[in-house]
Amino acid sequence: MRISIGCDHIVTEIKNHVADYLTKKGHKVIDNGTYEKERTHYPIFGRKTAEKVVLGEADLGIVICGTGVGISISANKVKGIRAALVGDIETARYAKQNLNANVLAMGGRILGIGMIEDAIDVFLETIYEATPENKALISKIDSIPMSEEAINANHMFDEFIEKWDKGLYQD
Repeated sequence: MRISIGCDHIVTEIKNHVADYLTKKGHKVIDNGTYEKERTHYPIFGRKTAEKVVLGEADLGIVICGTGVGISISANKVKGIRAALVGDIETARYAKQNLNANVLAMGGRILGIGMIEDAIDVFLETIYEATPENKALISKIDSIPMSEEAINANHMFDEFIEKWDKGLYQD
């Protein structure tokens, strides 16, 4: 599998470890940096990593920063990316299985290397279940407009709020 990876300067060593880990497992790693400990900005590397996925140069992506929050938000700005910030194995499984996440995001200062490796393994091994419900959820996510004009005039969830108010959603 071709895996695009990227990080900020805070977790360069962890990204390097992940690259070696993936290579030893037989994957082709596309390392988008950063490569140094010199201060940089995670949006650059979140975007670079995500672009490789949407352009078809990589099958999946992995992004890491201190908490994983900033770099996951940055990756999600690339149209076609579904980056999931995970902190446990079950979330990694769910993200891939139900939401067909194509980028795994993690906090290098939050998770230990063992958890990072386990989350990667589960994410890569899990197969997306293309059920009608999962497809519908992804379609709804993909249809959320991103322009300021669309946001200001947005009533796309009115139908669902109305159903909620009527008690039609049951867990």
